[in-house]
Amino acid sequence: MDKIKTFLFGLVLILSFQASSSSQSVPASFADLAEKLMPSVVNISTTTTITTQSNPFPFQFPPGSPFEDMFKEFGTPQERKSSALGSGFIIDEKGIVVTNNHVIQDAEDIIIRVNGNKEFAAKVLGADPLSDIAVLQLETNEKFIPVKFGDSDKARIGDWVIAIGNPFGLGGTVTSGIISARNRSIGLSRYEDYIQTDASINSGNSGGPLFDMNGDVIGINTAILGRSGSIGIGFSIPSNSAKIVIDQLIEFGETKRGWLGVRIQDVTKEIAEIEKLDKPRGALVASVAEKSPSDKAGVKAGDIILEFDGEKIQVMKELPLIVAKTEVGKKVKVKIWRNKKEITKIITLGRLETSEDFKVTEKKETSKEVEIKDLKISVRKLSTEDIKNRNLPNQTAGLLITKIANDSPLFNSIELNSIILEAHKKKIRNENDLNEAVKKVLNSNQKTILFVIYNSQNQRRYIGIKLK
Repeated sequence: MDKIKTFLFGLVLILSFQASSSSQSVPASFADLAEKLMPSVVNISTTTTITTQSNPFPFQFPPGSPFEDMFKEFGTPQERKSSALGSGFIIDEKGIVVTNNHVIQDAEDIIIRVNGNKEFAAKVLGADPLSDIAVLQLETNEKFIPVKFGDSDKARIGDWVIAIGNPFGLGGTVTSGIISARNRSIGLSRYEDYIQTDASINSGNSGGPLFDMNGDVIGINTAILGRSGSIGIGFSIPSNSAKIVIDQLIEFGETKRGWLGVRIQDVTKEIAEIEKLDKPRGALVASVAEKSPSDKAGVKAGDIILEFDGEKIQVMKELPLIVAKTEVGKKVKVKIWRNKKEITKIITLGRLETSEDFKVTEKKETSKEVEIKDLKISVRKLSTEDIKNRNLPNQTAGLLITKIANDSPLFNSIELNSIILEAHKKKIRNENDLNEAVKKVLNSNQKTILFVIYNSQNQRRYIGIKLK
């Protein structure tokens, strides 16, 4: 009987502890935290002069009309002031403010309101369009209350967060929510690893902080999904990524990102199968820039980068983020999958901001349109005019796809006007080269062929196609 009583008592204690723990995970109020953080969040207003050409005539000429340019000279330039609002936060008692680059881009005057009433002019210490981060300095000798950065890598899906900012000019607005997702890419910038939150974020919140329950900044509110206002899907730059950029902007006034000199793409299931890789992982090198760090180290198009400086690359988008935060000039060990085995290259990183434009060279030829029956497509060799019109490297050689049948195995994977450069790891200079490569795959057990192409936007891509 005593044992039963002891067991029941213990069970009651466990249940009460669980209930207590559960109740503590849901904040009763954000008031104390908001009160503490408010003085460190600022409202930003900018002024930009926009010049437009007035039309003295009560009508418009159609675009391309010979009269359009003729009458432009009669118009008089008109200037108007454009204002914009945003948010930011203080990270140093001397008045250093962090915000989004798009908040202050092209601004002539920047006015920052602190604590709802005090206004100060600000100057730009540094700005980075690639990450959409800017650092400002308040032009005053006053001391301010800063906030500190937290560790965004420790933030978990489901954690409570609060956003403070200046939506629609309503300064000092506090909203709350949870972290909805991690590692989001939405196509806004080159380096994307957004935290997604359902804390209400609207126009004017840009540049404001996303706080965890310790009052630490774990994100910079940057974008929302939807044009009409918050729909519960907002995106923030993680603090761990932002801090690297911020430190460089403060120290140098600019960024100094590592540069490999490769153009990369995802490793698909088909490509992994062709390359005998255990699963789709890593970043496939589509092209290598001439005289780049990768070129000098012997990296080749078709290589799959599996690991960079000790960090495994699971998906393609991870590599640019890791490279960018790596010190310029550092000798880095890179593990590569080539010819169905792993090799290692030592690469001395260059600097992205001073890198040369991407260069690739191939060979050329011309001919009439022919049908590739096994692929159900029509192709022709590139002409000099093709190369010139598409601004391709002068020595580019390959076959231009002119027709793709609806039942072609390429139909859903490769666009019309793409250029086939390689097939089954063989350079394609004419239709015989392509036919031979296709037949070789069809007569094998693999049945999947690897194409290297320029797509219609002249991007070099690797495409794996199942033929049967």
